[in-house]
Amino acid sequence: MLQFKLTQKNPNQKNNNSLNQSGMTLMEIMIVLAIIGALMAMLLPQIQGAMNRASMKETKIAMSQITQAINGYQIDCQKIPTTLDALSKPDADCPNWGPDPYLKKIPKDGWGHDFTYEVSNGSPLLKTTYKGKEITNEDMN
Repeated sequence: MLQFKLTQKNPNQKNNNSLNQSGMTLMEIMIVLAIIGALMAMLLPQIQGAMNRASMKETKIAMSQITQAINGYQIDCQKIPTTLDALSKPDADCPNWGPDPYLKKIPKDGWGHDFTYEVSNGSPLLKTTYKGKEITNEDMN
């Protein structure tokens, strides 16, 4: 048999559901977001500086690789290459070229740009640009 107990609610008694609710207020959420924003503002310049230093090191390494390949080409061919493509593709003007390329692929600078190459006063010059400033292989030594 089913029995029901009827009880009357006391108006001075709080609802049990409201006591068990938990969560964060809008103000607490805004404070947390402000703290996260302040931390990001402090850390972002340091992260960008580290990334720029890493890109500069990568550029220096790429310039060194190209310079070594130019030196190898110069030893084998008795001349300085006129373009960087001569380091990765056979040069008809050089009978001693290869058999393997001096560079399988011409590397890019640390920011993903191609190097500019020219022969100036009988010596090879690699250039790239970062934030409007020209960087050469002579600067990197």
